[in-house]
Amino acid sequence: MGTPATDARAEFQEFFERHYAELARLAHLLTGEADAADDLAADAMLALWHRWDRARAAEHPAAYARGVVANLARSRIRSAVRERRRVALFWSRRSDACEGPDVPGVVDVQEALRALPFRKRACVVLRHAFDLSERDTSLVLGISVGTVKSQTSKGMAELQRLLGPRAAADLVGGRK
Repeated sequence: MGTPATDARAEFQEFFERHYAELARLAHLLTGEADAADDLAADAMLALWHRWDRARAAEHPAAYARGVVANLARSRIRSAVRERRRVALFWSRRSDACEGPDVPGVVDVQEALRALPFRKRACVVLRHAFDLSERDTSLVLGISVGTVKSQTSKGMAELQRLLGPRAAADLVGGRK
């Protein structure tokens, strides 16, 4: 039997190997940025390592880790929004700008998810892509079960509007 520090390292290593890919996938779905996914998952693991005693003592350490990823993704998105606003303040409006958006012929799921506000996107992703219960989703995001239900429903309605009813149903495997 090793020292407590050695045991903690081994336990964290096992947790890392078991959950890193899932956390990177969650980060990718929440941010819509493949390049950012590994960085966010690595940042989350680093944060977990620094608070490993608290994380491993949690009732559901994997849910705790998902919450860390969700918070980091939220911060990244807010930062990007602030940066876009700063750029927009200094960017001159061109007279040749088109009036409407340039809508692609086919909208894929990632683009549709990216169009959702963070909380709706997080609820839809955690409920349908990660198949978490409403309770587990509420624990990850730090919101009530009722909020999870309403945000998931509204998010799915928006996806249905963006993708069409058949594509949205296919997205969740026929569940509503």
